[in-house]
Amino acid sequence: MLSDDVLYQPVTELSERLRRGQLSPVELTEGYLDRLERLGPRLGAVATLTADLALEQARQAEREIAAGRYRGPLHGIPYGVKDLVATRGLPTTWGAPPYKDQVFDYDGAVVRRLREAGAVLAAKLAMIELAGGGGYTNGKASLVPTVNPWDTTRWAGGSSSGPGAATAAALVGFSIGSETWGSILTPSSFCGVSGLRPTYGRVSRAGAMALSWTMDKLGPMCRSADDCGLVLAAIAGHDPDDPASADAPFQYQPAAAGQPNGSSLRGVRVGWIAEDFAKNGEPEVEPLYKNALEALGRLGAEVKEAKLPDFPYGTVAGTIISAEGAAAFDTLIMSGRVKELVDARQQKGLAGGMEVTAPDYIRAMRIRRLMQEALAELFRDFDALAAPSLLFVANPMEADLNTVFRGGSGIGAAGNLAGLPALGVPMGFGKGNLPVGLSLVGKAFDEATVLRVGRAYQGATDWHRRRPPLN
Repeated sequence: MLSDDVLYQPVTELSERLRRGQLSPVELTEGYLDRLERLGPRLGAVATLTADLALEQARQAEREIAAGRYRGPLHGIPYGVKDLVATRGLPTTWGAPPYKDQVFDYDGAVVRRLREAGAVLAAKLAMIELAGGGGYTNGKASLVPTVNPWDTTRWAGGSSSGPGAATAAALVGFSIGSETWGSILTPSSFCGVSGLRPTYGRVSRAGAMALSWTMDKLGPMCRSADDCGLVLAAIAGHDPDDPASADAPFQYQPAAAGQPNGSSLRGVRVGWIAEDFAKNGEPEVEPLYKNALEALGRLGAEVKEAKLPDFPYGTVAGTIISAEGAAAFDTLIMSGRVKELVDARQQKGLAGGMEVTAPDYIRAMRIRRLMQEALAELFRDFDALAAPSLLFVANPMEADLNTVFRGGSGIGAAGNLAGLPALGVPMGFGKGNLPVGLSLVGKAFDEATVLRVGRAYQGATDWHRRRPPLN
């Protein structure tokens, strides 16, 4: 059996060993399946283990690589996908009791593209029910509640809780999560992994559960910024089955083996967002944020304070998600089966979305356009914006999320409303030795810049290499 040292390696290192024949795809898959079977239930990270499919795909990858038919850096790499993406012949539960027996006869576009890249599907990963579109009280709002590998009394974050925990605990080589309003960046911060929210339209959502048609995004959750770039390159591009997808393929070149991860940020303008840690967070996070900004400056970046345009980001995002979520799940709501959901707040929240009026929705969309224009103007002065992903560490599983999430700069809602890309990377450890993340937000379709900044930062720090105390 492979050692944990191997299984915790980023994709950039695993893929090179696979390509050279120094590591077997079958051996690697068996190693991750063992951890999925042993640790997956303990963490609540796994919705469905796909062991038979994984071994079949691993054997195919092994034959192809041995025959010189190498498909690229994801060939033979086991991964997990959030359980809102369809997988042919396998359960796709959306984390919710009303859909626990749901099976599709097709693969979602992301699963199909990863299969074409030679990646190995090892598991469907747990999630907050219906991606939390109606709101929820605590981290138990799921068919499979997910705990944090760094402290199993704490939450992994939502709604991509399974991908966050599974990636942090080396149950998979990488994972696919989704974000509408923080669902990649939150678990990435809580679990200490690197997560990329792509530009809206960069990645097809065909075959994925819809919550908010104008805000949903699928993206990678990995052990490094470099890995996120490699995965995005495999899944990006136009898809006729998703009319919102853009004809914008993405290419990525990771750092060469043994070389610094793009050490210079000379010429890159980073705008940092001021936060009220005393009011909205934990004081231990403030020095970590300051240290991260100083590290970017030492790497050559021009780091200056930036101020977000003054808009009601949270209110606008909430109105749009409520209205679009109610429309997406109108059959569930009208049938009364919404009452089968785990969380009472989720039940009421989804049903309450039916009460959003057309004028309120239209006003929100008009304000959203003004926000997009104002943010585009801000990006005339900056290449990327930096802010803490969250102002606090992972909360206890039982905590009331209404009291945990007290506020902040609004960069999360602003970036999602504008459809902008964001990369979350670990920036240290706060209270209880729990991870904290740094968010880097870029211009639309400029994932290359946030990846460049994140990669350089990770070349100068080792937070992303730390492992949770899990055996």
